[in-house]
Amino acid sequence: MFIVLTGQLNVHQFKKAEVAVVVDNKIQNMKKALIGLTFGAIAGIIDVIPMIVMNLTWDANLSAFSMWVIVGLFISLLELKLNSFVKGILTAYLVLFPSAILIGWKEPQSLIPILIMTTILGGLLGFVINLTIKRKKL
Repeated sequence: MFIVLTGQLNVHQFKKAEVAVVVDNKIQNMKKALIGLTFGAIAGIIDVIPMIVMNLTWDANLSAFSMWVIVGLFISLLELKLNSFVKGILTAYLVLFPSAILIGWKEPQSLIPILIMTTILGGLLGFVINLTIKRKKL
């Protein structure tokens, strides 16, 4: 949002401009969040399809799906000055970490496919969300 100042700006005009900027930022953040939630849900579906084929439990499927929705939201709202792939992978690993401890404690070998999917989907999710936000100029 651009504000052109001509002459003197009184307090009322300044507060009005300040409110307009705050509202504009909130709308931009809501649009970013919607982008993150949408692409996170798509990544969740991609991750869950092989899990359904392998007849894993529904709690595992829901856990994986919800993780990707949250990762998408976090990626879209985080302001880290990192490469978009790295940002996506880092965010996905940070969200996965508590679950990975529980999974690895009982079945360490099952972490291998989880880490592979997390790396691939996290990087792609970071890239796609960043590309979409840039294209929409948010």
